[in-house]
Amino acid sequence: MDPTDFLRTLVPGYAQLSDEERSAIANFSLLWSAMEGRMLQSNANPGSLAEAAKALNGQGLLRYDRFEKSLGYFRDRYFQGGVFNERFEHLLWRKNDLRPLVEAVLSGKDDDIEHVVLALLMIAYRLRNNLFHGVKWAYGIQGQQPNFEHASDVLMHILELQTP
Repeated sequence: MDPTDFLRTLVPGYAQLSDEERSAIANFSLLWSAMEGRMLQSNANPGSLAEAAKALNGQGLLRYDRFEKSLGYFRDRYFQGGVFNERFEHLLWRKNDLRPLVEAVLSGKDDDIEHVVLALLMIAYRLRNNLFHGVKWAYGIQGQQPNFEHASDVLMHILELQTP
């Protein structure tokens, strides 16, 4: 049986996703795997993401214009009217997830390029954890396409910087 047909049949909410939504989720999954394998020695965590951002910045490779669109999207999604909203809380931040740094970047208090990239990677990391550990399936994974598309853009920019 085809995996997509299998998921449509047995996983609630999957059949209601559009092809574009399914594609965004699949693309994100593959890009995350590639980035984690190439840059993090298959060990994604807040510390390894911070080291990756620091290394790229130390090499002078980070440019704000590569990340501006995704930063704008996530600011608009999670920080509205001067406060962080319920959607931000639904990322299910854990103790070591560098939440204060992400908040400083999304609120516009910190625009250091290394911190911007790390904040975007941390958002992608939370999306990854919530997807891979099943949390996003609790509500049928609806409404996530732009999240995964922007997180994928961040990952593609990061992977481009590692291309020899």
